[in-house]
Amino acid sequence: MQGNQTITLGMGCFWSPEALFGSLPGVEETRVGYAGGTTGQPTYREMGEHSETVEIVYDAELISIDRLLETFWDHHNPVNINGYKGRQYQSLLLYRDERQAEAFNRMKKRMEAAKGYPLETEIVPFKAFYAAEPRHQKYYLKRYPDAAGKLRGLYESEEAFLRSTLAARLNGVAKGYANLAPVLREIQAWPIRPDERDALIERVRQIRW
Repeated sequence: MQGNQTITLGMGCFWSPEALFGSLPGVEETRVGYAGGTTGQPTYREMGEHSETVEIVYDAELISIDRLLETFWDHHNPVNINGYKGRQYQSLLLYRDERQAEAFNRMKKRMEAAKGYPLETEIVPFKAFYAAEPRHQKYYLKRYPDAAGKLRGLYESEEAFLRSTLAARLNGVAKGYANLAPVLREIQAWPIRPDERDALIERVRQIRW
């Protein structure tokens, strides 16, 4: 199966993971939120038994689920975060179908063999994802007001800005997971109108970091 697909995961505080995955070419969209529990309409202050998670939309023709899972386990230690602040920082993979469940369990075994110890990551069915409050979305990018302001001018709404591929990439740049030059080269290859592409590149070049 190819085309855009969605994966939901938890690996501690969701700010850094959103920036990490947003920096990867092939990832189309990221947003942070709450999942894994049963509490209705959770909030940051009243999360219930939910965990902080990241929802990632990716193009399976450009980046594989195996690469995403390698990134997941290479950038957090499940043993240390489980049990800290209850379930808030649970190491968590939520599968949407049997294909994802197979990939999660297969890669978990592979990574355990490579690392030489058990990975205490919970693998459970996906039930619901509740988007976190706007202040948590693209957290690191918003720490650069000039960058956030210039990008907002390119999109018709705040939601479109926050869910854009460009915001995901620059959130990764803001956190230090990516450099600006590769992002500009990537934009050159995006399947969009030339005038739209040129406008994106020019706006990014004008940002004061």
